[in-house]
Parts: sequence; C-alpha cells; structure tokens
Amino acid sequence: MVFAMIRRIARAATLALALVLGLGLGAQVQAEPALWKVQGPKATIYLFGTVHVLKPDVVWRSPRIDAAIKAADALWLEIPDSDDQAAMQGLIMKYGVDAAHPLSTKIDAATRAQFNAFLAPLGVPAAQLDSLRPWVAGIAVSTLPLIKAGYDPKSGVEHVVKAQMQAAGKPVQGFETAEQQIRYLADVPPETELEFFKSSLSEGEKALPMINDLVAAWNSGDEAKLESLLNGEMRDKYPDLYKRLIVERNLRFADKIAELSRGPGVLFVAVGAGHLVGADSVQADLAKLGIKAERL
Repeated sequence: MVFAMIRRIARAATLALALVLGLGLGAQVQAEPALWKVQGPKATIYLFGTVHVLKPDVVWRSPRIDAAIKAADALWLEIPDSDDQAAMQGLIMKYGVDAAHPLSTKIDAATRAQFNAFLAPLGVPAAQLDSLRPWVAGIAVSTLPLIKAGYDPKSGVEHVVKAQMQAAGKPVQGFETAEQQIRYLADVPPETELEFFKSSLSEGEKALPMINDLVAAWNSGDEAKLESLLNGEMRDKYPDLYKRLIVERNLRFADKIAELSRGPGVLFVAVGAGHLVGADSVQADLAKLGIKAERL
C-alpha cells in the first residue's frame, strides 16, 4: 500500500503538519510487540520496532519491554528531535510549502473535486492546503482521518520512550536528522511527487482500517504481516523508493549498530517497525556482518 511509504517519513512531518493546519491532536489491545537483543563484545543492544502514531489507549508495554528500557543507558531513534515543534514546522515551511505554485494548479478538475470531497467531512477547506506541495498534501490525506479517529503522534512509541529516558537523565541520539527524513520525499521528481499525492488520495478512505490492521499486527509481534503491510507494495511497485527508504537506510542503521555493539553499555534502539521485518531488515544486514539479533 502506498500508505506504507508515507509511514516511513510521516513521523517527522505529522506533528508539524498539524501545527501548520491549526489542528488539535487529540478496544484496548494487550501488548507484546517484537523485541530483539544484540549482544556485542561489550554492549547489549535491544532493537524495538515502533509505530509512530498510536491511540492513547493502546497498550503496548510489557514486562520484557519495560525491563529493556529501564536497563538501557541511552536511547537511539531514527531522529532524536521529532518532538521539536518549532524545528519541524520550519522544515515543513521550507520543504513543503510552495505558495507560488498552488496545489490546485498542479491537479486536474477531477482530482480537485475528489480532494474537496475527501476533505469536506473532515472539516478542512481545500484552500487551507492549497499552498502545500503535493508530498505534504499526500501526508495530510493519509493522516487527517487518523487524527480525527484519535491517533496521536504524542502517543507514538518514540515520544513515550524518549520522555521516560529524558526523565531518567539518559541521552537520546539519532541515526538521521529530521531534515534528512523529510527530504526523502521532498527531493523526489515532480511527477513522482504528484503521483504520490494522487495515490494517497485514491487510498485515503483506506488509511484508518490500514493502520488499525498495522497496529494489531505490530502489537501481536506478527513479523510476516507487518512486512506485508509496511513494505510489500512499496517493494513490488516502487522498487526505487523501497531501495531508498528501506534497503539503503537499513544498511546504514546496521553499520551504526555494529559500531555501537563494540562499545560499552546497554542501548535501546527504537526504529520504525518496517525496518525490522523482511529479508532486507536491519537484523538481516547485521547477520551479514556476523552479528546475531535474537528475538526475545
């Protein structure tokens, strides 16, 4: 699903987009998401796949996960500052707003009508999004229904674990910067960006059931279903984007984790669940480096 592409970069953009639009972010599931352990010569590293946007009442903590977080001396995320609202909003304004070339001038009449019809029940006028570049509008199409349904970036795993680590005085570091993540879509060719928006719009009504399925699979530790939901269509239909967003980044993550495994301490690594499933996963890349990741 094209929504899977959005989820690879949406964490950095969702909260900032909500600020730009002036939006407020507003059955319980018993948890046991997958957790892996890497034992290096000195370091112990826990790998945890995350969902970046959750409903506040989703229960995902378990004694095993809590023990790993408590034992960790530091936290590693994809990016360390996704909750820096001013910085995120600034990046959206820099890479996602193009007032000189309104979105309405880039799409045909049928697509404009479809966009208006999609936004109407959400109470968001299309004019409010007209200055956005297609890639940001595509994120809006996929995230606005989730926000209305109660999903909240502030309830996402990274936000919760980061707050706990900071309260304990432990450092939080990142594999990438927010600007790097946002530019994964901001730098695509204009025709690809527009296709991304149109695909997101055509699947907009599916966003909520898709994320409900994704959260259920993640919370039950179902690696095969997660891989299909998060990476399957992107890998098959958008191989270049899959290579850029998953394969190449996983290699970089694995190289850094291998380096960290040779150092001291206990680390908790939390990255999007799509990076820890499938044949191109971080764990598979670690195995090629002679490092075993054991699922606990």
